Amino acid sequence: MSMRPAADGEIPAETVRVARAAFPKGSLAIRMRDELGVLFRDEQFAALFPVRGRPAWSPGRLALVSVLQYAEGMPDRQAALAVRARIDWKYALGLELTDPGFDYSVLSEFRARLVEADAGQRIFDQVLEVARQAGMLKAPGRARTDSTHVLAAIRSLNRLEFVIEALRAALNALAAAAPGWLTFHADAAWFDRYASRPEDYWLPSGKAKRTEVAEQAGRDGMHLLAGVHASDTPRWLRELPAVQTLRRAWVQQYVLDDDGEVRWRDPKDCPPGALRLVSPYDTGARASVKRDIKWDGYKVHLTESCDPDTAHLITNVLTSDATVPDIKATDTVHDSLAAKDLLPGEHLLDSGYIDGARIVTARTQYDVTLTGPIRANTTTQATGPYGQDAFTVNWDDRTVTCPSGKTSSQWSHARSICGTPVIRIQFSQRDCRPCLARPQCIDSDTRLRRQITLRPRAEHEATKQARRAEGTPEWRDRYAARNGIEGTISQAVRVTGLRQCRYRGLAKTRLQHQLTAAAINLVRLDDWATSRPRARTRTSHLAALRPAEHRPNGAD
Repeated sequence: MSMRPAADGEIPAETVRVARAAFPKGSLAIRMRDELGVLFRDEQFAALFPVRGRPAWSPGRLALVSVLQYAEGMPDRQAALAVRARIDWKYALGLELTDPGFDYSVLSEFRARLVEADAGQRIFDQVLEVARQAGMLKAPGRARTDSTHVLAAIRSLNRLEFVIEALRAALNALAAAAPGWLTFHADAAWFDRYASRPEDYWLPSGKAKRTEVAEQAGRDGMHLLAGVHASDTPRWLRELPAVQTLRRAWVQQYVLDDDGEVRWRDPKDCPPGALRLVSPYDTGARASVKRDIKWDGYKVHLTESCDPDTAHLITNVLTSDATVPDIKATDTVHDSLAAKDLLPGEHLLDSGYIDGARIVTARTQYDVTLTGPIRANTTTQATGPYGQDAFTVNWDDRTVTCPSGKTSSQWSHARSICGTPVIRIQFSQRDCRPCLARPQCIDSDTRLRRQITLRPRAEHEATKQARRAEGTPEWRDRYAARNGIEGTISQAVRVTGLRQCRYRGLAKTRLQHQLTAAAINLVRLDDWATSRPRARTRTSHLAALRPAEHRPNGAD
């Protein structure tokens, strides 16, 4: 299938006449075409198609259909029907009223091309660029970011169900690809053990019996892998994705003892969550926990402009696996915004995104001010009369003076357990051992002297300055603007189902979120063009009676 770019012609006159008569006040699709013109052109997607072959349906129009589909929460069948039957969509696409559209499977094939070329970002960025050209988007003075969990399109499995299901998936893949080979190598008992899903029969409840079932599955899986990797077996069998997944799962879940027997790993001996598979059908999904939420899947970070005199548009969307902490997304978000020339002057974040290192990096590399609460120091020596803040640091002389007037004896640069640079300071035993304040200063009877760990000077001072500013009324007024990001996430959940994957795999989930962000922006541009007021935060009757000084930040 090839792509032959079509010229961006005018909307057919009959389509215009009927659309104006049917929609005297317009619709989202009609107003979008009137305000923004042609959003996507075929030339932008030329690299996705070969030079020769049967002409494809216009990819520029397919991109617009994909965005409108998400804006209205439609599946592929309904979206294809809308192209064929809805007048306002024909107006936005510039089609004749008699145009028959396309089969719904074309949308799936188009998304596959977008995923393969990682081209979903082009659609999202193009909506922002067109909004910028129309004067509806400027480099924001302020922006805000938050994340939410995304459930993978899989069943949640415990460890025993997972290994059985991984073995079943590999056996089914081999049965479809090489039925003769599998029939010759399969154990007759496998058909009884793995023909049905593990929850279709009663798994034992006792730990010993569950371990026995798991190790039986482990032996069967090892036998299958040995057969697949045998010298007389075609090499392409071991390259099947399900077989590769089985091999990874067995490395993570089993170990060979000294006698060569397959043993079920102790849970503490399993790989960390960032590496551990949770489903044989989505190898990118990971298990994670955030407060009282446990999920298998991914995480999405949304960044939007939040200046009061401009449209609030999503300027960046970042999808990662569920185990990546928010703090690791901060610099990545800034890199992406810098590439689009959309860096804010002030970035409003919650405590999960901010630390001293990020404050310094944002200020020095991006000229961005981070505003948000800094996580408190929770160590035992953080507070009290001999807390870390009570010590005076002389950065020029590389010394620290305690509240009792004693000066440190050692100052050395080191690395924390996370690999970040730190400064370790120690006081002399001769000063600490006879000190009357030692019980208040040192939290251990076995430790002979006080030790302090500091971040590098720029990070240390940035953290102290940020903590001092947190309690001021000026800081609370600025930070109140961050509250609206929850409304954006809520809108994306209600309109497009943001928290539920439509597809499997990180690449397809990333495309889903890029189309979601483009659709939300299209809706918001329409709201801005029609002067539709933003929704206010809902306040209960009881909350409205709360005195102003006791209201949370940003509450009306």
